[in-house]
Amino acid sequence: MKERIHSIDIVRGLIMIIMALDHVRDFFHFPGNPPLNMQTTTVVLFFTRWVTHFCAPTFVFLGGVSAYFAGLRRSKKELRSFLLKRGAWLIVSDLLIISFIFTFDPGYHTMVLEVLCATGFGMILLALLINAPLKLIAAIGLVILFGHNLLDYAPLPADMPGGGVVRFLLAPFINIIPLGKNRMIFELYAVLPWSALLLLGYVFGRMYQPGFGAVRRKKVLVISGLGLIVLFIVLRMINQYGDPSHWTRQSNGAHTFLSFLNVSKQPPSLLFAAVTLGPILILLALAEGFKGRFADICRVYGNVPYFYFILHLCLIRAINILLVLIQGIPIKFNGYPLVWQADGFGMPLWEVYLFWILVVALLYYPCKWYGNYKRTHPHWWLSYV
Repeated sequence: MKERIHSIDIVRGLIMIIMALDHVRDFFHFPGNPPLNMQTTTVVLFFTRWVTHFCAPTFVFLGGVSAYFAGLRRSKKELRSFLLKRGAWLIVSDLLIISFIFTFDPGYHTMVLEVLCATGFGMILLALLINAPLKLIAAIGLVILFGHNLLDYAPLPADMPGGGVVRFLLAPFINIIPLGKNRMIFELYAVLPWSALLLLGYVFGRMYQPGFGAVRRKKVLVISGLGLIVLFIVLRMINQYGDPSHWTRQSNGAHTFLSFLNVSKQPPSLLFAAVTLGPILILLALAEGFKGRFADICRVYGNVPYFYFILHLCLIRAINILLVLIQGIPIKFNGYPLVWQADGFGMPLWEVYLFWILVVALLYYPCKWYGNYKRTHPHWWLSYV
């Protein structure tokens, strides 16, 4: 039976529950103005979207922690091979599975590279660095994390040599990769800044090896988390470095506070990483003492992150199509949307929350079954699903 780190599974499971809210909103909510648009959003809509900012960085960071833990039962050579194959599989999953679920286009005119690609690329980068000292891996991660926002002030020329590769690594928002006249790839997650989070997660994974004291680990997690939160507050107050979008005074105090929190996810700015990973590190420390029914529920989902990720998107899309058919709305493909929605379909935010609860509840027993199966069976392919 494979050993699990319960605190990591609890935190990852909680984040994955929250993640489903964002995807239900994507597929079910009335189309319209972006929820983070300060001129049109409401407090409830803003936080419905903003709270899900914790998902991707936690997912990628804990992917690095899990990679370190996987290395405890593999040689460096075996770990490199695993990371290369696992990373490639995650990238292919984005191109073939996630692209279809989001765009609902069997012709694959539009393909997307999202969080699975960013995680997969991070694993490939880590595989190339696997023989390097942990201090060097940490230094590379920190340099990327703290330094990539320098490009906000000195953007790279569009016609520079190797510009396509540079845009793929450091795309400022959306990098469009043409694949002929009618096909394209939308890279939504700039892979290098996200990879920095996975590299740092791998370094933090050292604290979960046997012999590393729990008290010491909790202390490091809490101090690191508080340090990131303080860093966010100080740099955000200065309002000069760490995020390309500066906060501004709004028409009221509530929206001014929202503007202060509204940092850039794509690519993940230094302040975005600080305001999301800071609380998560503290939560990881606290989760080591979590017990009870809710913690057990979170662990069920956190045990099977890839399985849950694919299954919850399939379920959300299936319910979406069912509701469209029930309402008699024609299913037709218009253009090349990143997230396909049938014209005329949409529901208010309170109904989105109800369907979010339904989706998470429906996934509980399949995830519980698969988690038990995965822990008690040695099949090689289980490491990739």
